[in-house]
Amino acid sequence: MRCAHAMRFGASLPEGGGVDFRLWGPAARQAQLALYDAAGAAPRLLPARRDAQGWWDCHVPQAGAGTPYHWRIDDRLMVPDPASRHNPQGVHQPSVVVDPLAFEWDEDWTGRPWHEAVLYELHVGAFTPEGTFAAAQARLPELAELGVTAIELMPLGAFPGRFGWGYDGVLPFAPHAPYGTPEALKRLIQQAHRLGLMVFLDVVYNHFGPDGNYLHRYAPGFFSSTHGSPWGAAINFDGPHSRPVREFFIENALYWLTEYRFDGLRLDAVHAIHDAGTPHILQELSSRVRAATPGRHVHLVLENADNHYQRLSSTPEPGCYDAQWNDDFHHALHVALTGEGGGYYRDYAQAPGEAALDLLGRALTHGLLFEASPRKPGGARQDPRPAPPQPLPALVNFAHNHDQAGNRAFGERLAALAGPDAAPLATLLALLTPAVPLLFLGEESGSTRPWLYFADWDGELRKAVQEGRRREFGHVARRVDGQPVPLPDPCSAATFEASRPTRQEHDSEAGRRWRDMVRSALAARRKWIVPRQGQLLTGQHTAQRVGGSGLAVQWRYRDGLVLSLEVNLGPQPLDVPAQRPGPVEAQEVHRHRWPADTAAGTWPAWSARWRLGAEITQ
Repeated sequence: MRCAHAMRFGASLPEGGGVDFRLWGPAARQAQLALYDAAGAAPRLLPARRDAQGWWDCHVPQAGAGTPYHWRIDDRLMVPDPASRHNPQGVHQPSVVVDPLAFEWDEDWTGRPWHEAVLYELHVGAFTPEGTFAAAQARLPELAELGVTAIELMPLGAFPGRFGWGYDGVLPFAPHAPYGTPEALKRLIQQAHRLGLMVFLDVVYNHFGPDGNYLHRYAPGFFSSTHGSPWGAAINFDGPHSRPVREFFIENALYWLTEYRFDGLRLDAVHAIHDAGTPHILQELSSRVRAATPGRHVHLVLENADNHYQRLSSTPEPGCYDAQWNDDFHHALHVALTGEGGGYYRDYAQAPGEAALDLLGRALTHGLLFEASPRKPGGARQDPRPAPPQPLPALVNFAHNHDQAGNRAFGERLAALAGPDAAPLATLLALLTPAVPLLFLGEESGSTRPWLYFADWDGELRKAVQEGRRREFGHVARRVDGQPVPLPDPCSAATFEASRPTRQEHDSEAGRRWRDMVRSALAARRKWIVPRQGQLLTGQHTAQRVGGSGLAVQWRYRDGLVLSLEVNLGPQPLDVPAQRPGPVEAQEVHRHRWPADTAAGTWPAWSARWRLGAEITQ
């Protein structure tokens, strides 16, 4: 099976031969196609025709797959195609025509249902020493064997430099060239499918990066004149000339899902996507995706720091989304384990009448903690009212992700902040609940390597980013042997290398123990939790604090059974009364540091036990 996504943007190969080149550039007075015939040779300039809507078209009979090209704007500015499928020499250099029909796909993969998802978030550049699609592909079998069912790739749209997180991409249709070719990415996805793994892609539809973005020069309609974003000009989804802009991003979503056969998208920071029109761009994008992918399990996931949940649906309906990242679970867990209370952790450390353990219990049973509300400068919510219960399988829980470590000055993971006894429990609490779990790069082996912010900026932008990090984190002190440790330089290759989990960690005895723990937990999830997701109730789950460090949690099902969790997040055993909510005649689901001969009424230090059975009735 061969797959190509037909779209008006970019370069395409028509059936009659040659290449059709198209560019939306309404502010350009003139546009020419610059074709490169040989390395180092001056390009041939070919005129393009403009229509009344600002589209420039040029058909070249002699061009084909592999042809390099630029667009020349107003006889002086050479720019890459913003819908380039391949920019092998970098974001400022020529785009290259790709034949999407050259890759032969297997025909039997239709995906997996959402309730089976166990996500593993990875950065292609940091996942292996080689940092390529091919090297990542070679490691997929070990993730599948562990019990992971989906990998989630951090953004791939081409961005400047050798390394970066990917959230400042400027060519959203072109896989970042240092990772490999478009064909190499397709091979990775194909191999993942053969192993039973879904593949998700993190996409950024709220801004373009600052370096390599030429759209302001010839298509300023891409940018809003009424909205802003924390990272630069906001995208124009609702103003004049917004129709081609909306199509650009909808086509991008369809492109990844059809031409590359991705199984899902995670839309980054949708709270920074502004649209006052009808339908909202998120609704339209979802509807178009559902219509374009019949017969497949295709999943759409949101990140929304403002906690809007109205677009979530338990079924893949047009206009709706399958799930949303649950930062509230992470933040409550983090505060309960570390005691930190600054920045956006303030709401979780200073909630009126609720300690961090209470909030963690509510996050485990209700999902989102706080009603939709933007954040004030410094991180706290403007109006932290409790949110109503959400269907738990529509939320993604995690103990780590790229943001929560990388937004720290020194990129510490939980093991460095809460200690080696607490870190395994944090991961298990993410894996063994009715919410969908996510593991982050290296977490399966208990990596203690930091995850730092890194970006290969150059020139004045490099200086600005370095100074910005110093302003943001200059007050954060860290000392080793009494000597101050300087902040990591975000633009240094050494910072990037320091963020890569090592093979030594992976192969160590501690790394093997961690993977055994994760493998066992995911086997328990697969046996006891996944088959019952369709019977899970909403709003009927409960949690109780037990002593100073314990939680008892009950998740209820339509058939009357209850999944219970008893967890002690402290260094001392707890003495617990025998009568409390929970199951009787229970089957053991999983246990951690809870020996079989533990005396009744005792919860060991740093321990947890999951059971399933009929509920105790008083």
